Amino acid sequence: MKHLFFKSFLFFVLISSGSLTAQDVPARTATDTIFYDDFSGSSLDREKWNVVGTDFWVNNEQQIYVDSAATVFTVKGAEAKGAKNALMLKAHYSPDFITYRGNEFDFISGRVNTRDKVMFTYGTASARMKLPEGTGFWPAFWALGAGNWPETGEIDIMEYVGETDWIGVALHGPEYFGETPLVNKYFFPEGEDVTNWHVYSVEWTKDGIYFKVDDRLIYRVTKPMVEHYGKWAFDNPKYLILNFALGGAYPYKTNGVEKPYNGLPESSVTLIKEGKAEVLIDWVLVKQ
Repeated sequence: MKHLFFKSFLFFVLISSGSLTAQDVPARTATDTIFYDDFSGSSLDREKWNVVGTDFWVNNEQQIYVDSAATVFTVKGAEAKGAKNALMLKAHYSPDFITYRGNEFDFISGRVNTRDKVMFTYGTASARMKLPEGTGFWPAFWALGAGNWPETGEIDIMEYVGETDWIGVALHGPEYFGETPLVNKYFFPEGEDVTNWHVYSVEWTKDGIYFKVDDRLIYRVTKPMVEHYGKWAFDNPKYLILNFALGGAYPYKTNGVEKPYNGLPESSVTLIKEGKAEVLIDWVLVKQ
């Protein structure tokens, strides 16, 4: 894959009656747009996205991913909850759905990626997302290298584990993975939380990586910072991932819940059963 180079693109628009925040600004495409999807089709565009199936499981997550119209689908109008169109990743309670690697899964959910379809080196990748309230819900927007992990690097653009006032960002690579030192939490201003629409983005250059929420710079990592811990793993092509996990390692470390599921309390199980466990993505954009 030819390496592509990018610049940041997010901005604020002023209108005569006041200011329009980045939460409300639609994606603006231009000649330097490499990838854009606003999910306006009747179903997910399989020319752009792969859907993960039941042969994949990591991090002690309590769901199994399913390639199904029940877990990965597009919505419009009122179902898009403030967007014109959106991709929905939805979790369902489905007792004893499958046994995989000796584990029985009571939940199914959705995960998509652009591996071998959209790969890029350097640039700005953004997504406008609306996340659900629920302790132990673990949606994420991130990028991985196509080779072995962690040697080819991981950029966590947005991770949320069910505490609505903050999201996390992180880098993983050789010598700095798992409990990585290259991590930061962003706490939303008063009156905002993850259940509102927000634009999550990363500006990735050959010398540094800059994480933003609604065009606010929330964390900066430079190449020397990374090389203090190990090899810089961010000069190779990466692909995007959107997923909705439930419970597992990171939520458990945050909330300490052991029952009824690792990292996932009964209150969140109830939300899943009520059909309230859903992640909405308005658009995804990658620009030079």
